[in-house]
Amino acid sequence: MQPGRTMSLSSFPQNHAGVIDLQQQVARLQALLEVSRQVHAAVRPEDVLNSVLRIVVRELEMVGAHVTEPSLTVGEMPPEPWDGCPRFALLGKDGGCLTELVVAPGPGRTLSLYEQDFLEGLVLQAGVAVENAHYHERALEWARVQQDLDAARAIQRSLLPQQMTEISGYSVAIRSSTCYEVGGDYVDIVSVPDGGEIMVVADVAGKGLASAIVATSFRSAFRAMALAGLPLAELAARMNQQHYGEGQEARRRYVTAIFLKLNPETHSLDVVNAGHNPGFLIFADGTAHEIAASGTPIGLVPMMEYTSESHAFQPGSRLLFYTDGLTEVFQGDDEFGPERLLATFQECKSQDCTAIPKALWQQLVEFSRGEPQQDDMTALALVRTQA
Repeated sequence: MQPGRTMSLSSFPQNHAGVIDLQQQVARLQALLEVSRQVHAAVRPEDVLNSVLRIVVRELEMVGAHVTEPSLTVGEMPPEPWDGCPRFALLGKDGGCLTELVVAPGPGRTLSLYEQDFLEGLVLQAGVAVENAHYHERALEWARVQQDLDAARAIQRSLLPQQMTEISGYSVAIRSSTCYEVGGDYVDIVSVPDGGEIMVVADVAGKGLASAIVATSFRSAFRAMALAGLPLAELAARMNQQHYGEGQEARRRYVTAIFLKLNPETHSLDVVNAGHNPGFLIFADGTAHEIAASGTPIGLVPMMEYTSESHAFQPGSRLLFYTDGLTEVFQGDDEFGPERLLATFQECKSQDCTAIPKALWQQLVEFSRGEPQQDDMTALALVRTQA
């Protein structure tokens, strides 16, 4: 046996009964062990198959060898269709054929019993190695995807308000948690030149990366238009027209949104609901008002006009905007729903606004009995604390 080569099985003599004796079995197992190490050392499916072909040609001294999928050849193969060439299937764990090994022994030569037996052991090992290589490639690909998603998650979270705006006499809090690594919910607060504060809670149709991309685009448009000093209803109308004009795919990812402009000097609110869940406004005397939609979601219907409603925001008044991830939490077939959400909001009378999202999330966890989150969940709470 030459250094660096597998023991050539073609040199083993056969006994008259065609039975492999003990010495030959040991040699065969040693050879199989060596080639098994070679094929399992490869980390790409094509590397595994090329290793198999080189073993067949160099170690078994065949004229040529070929695998059918992908089409790879080492040595010289006779013209197709290779009717006289031995074929060996590389099978997966489920018994399905991954590819086929075609061997060209050479003119006038047939495989010996030992070569046949060795090749059957080789393709058995190769089938396992090819599947393992596929798993390895998928694991690497998933690791890259996961790395990108983690980066996207960090970027998306960085686009949320990192510090709450200091508004004299008011307390404001937000909370947002995604169902997957990234999501389609959006919440923002923008201080505008006239001294007002414009706030928005929005929900892109769908979940995951596609919705997150649309949410990022929505953020850019919202901030630009908010700083332009547009009336709230006009802001919503322009955003709707812009989103609709971005094409059919964007329209499939329409956005429900509820906009608020707070004037801290006059303590008044203007609100526009664009196809979103009703906002909850609780006045100082404890009465509740639902801010219903005045038009369709952003990007769904062209040329939509929206109307705003105005309210005085007296000391002790509270407001809650949220996405449907908070109401569409289930306990079996029982949905949490907007009624329970409003009741929970009414019960939380803390002047510290951060207590409101905390109480809502705690109630939702208890209601769902700790089941995994099924949708993106976002809330914005605003409280007037003093005169």
